[in-house]
Amino acid sequence: MSSSAHDSTRKTGIRRLIPSWQFIRYLLVGGWNTAFSYGCYAALTAALDKVIPYSYMVASAISALLSVSVSFLGYKWFVFKTKGNYLSEWLRCLMVYSGSIALGFVLLPILVFLIRHYTVYQRQAPYIAGGLLPIMTVAVGFFGHKHISFRQPRS
Repeated sequence: MSSSAHDSTRKTGIRRLIPSWQFIRYLLVGGWNTAFSYGCYAALTAALDKVIPYSYMVASAISALLSVSVSFLGYKWFVFKTKGNYLSEWLRCLMVYSGSIALGFVLLPILVFLIRHYTVYQRQAPYIAGGLLPIMTVAVGFFGHKHISFRQPRS
């Protein structure tokens, strides 16, 4: 088999797994969602810092709910381009995110503790930890949304 024939076979296999431009759109919307989510988290953490102990945990919960909804609409309209089914898709989207949200609630205080314990960043620790968590969920999220949140019925 020639090199070009092998390359075209390989591209066909990859194209079957990730439709043309869909993953790029996913990354773009995901980048916006990550910035929006972190912005909400940081703003809420700062606003609640003097009012509530462990404000970063409350901020994480509130920003998660806001971010899931913004994320859902971005993925629905621009990435997976599905029609109708808003409630069922939003619930499935929430299901996909629930694992990441739960993991975040467990890991966030651990990361904050570790950053405070091993670095000089006492006040910045919640912001640093909040910035590290999304890195862990990007790739897993694509496949969860593709195969659960916005799956298309089989014809």
